[in-house]
Amino acid sequence: MATINETQDEIIEEFAGFDDWMDKYQLLIDLGNDQAPLDEKYKIESNLIDGCQSRVWLQADYHDGIIDFTAESDALIVKGIVTLLIRVFSGHTPQEILDAELYFIDQIGLKDHLSPTRSNGLLAMVKQMRMYALAFKAKEGL
Repeated sequence: MATINETQDEIIEEFAGFDDWMDKYQLLIDLGNDQAPLDEKYKIESNLIDGCQSRVWLQADYHDGIIDFTAESDALIVKGIVTLLIRVFSGHTPQEILDAELYFIDQIGLKDHLSPTRSNGLLAMVKQMRMYALAFKAKEGL
């Protein structure tokens, strides 16, 4: 399994192949479309992320010390963004997720090319994933 930073570096490399932002948006849309749909049973109110303009459902499952995330959004670009976050965080321990410094978002220029509401949504997704990591870490400590 790649480390969080190795995965971030892979993503940066994938996006580096495109100069034009329309191409980068298309890559995000493609990534979102390639992601398996979220099971309907997880599309519940408690899985909706607050602070996102579009609807984003995030499911976190914890087993054998690692967290697996699945998600879906009704907005194509947002679905692509959450797919990247899942790729970076899924399959890691709560501590690795909490310690991770997310630099790929800035490096691929995502922050500069999102509307303020989308940027807030992105931050809300990251925050929610970290909250899950914190909650699962707390459970471990019991």
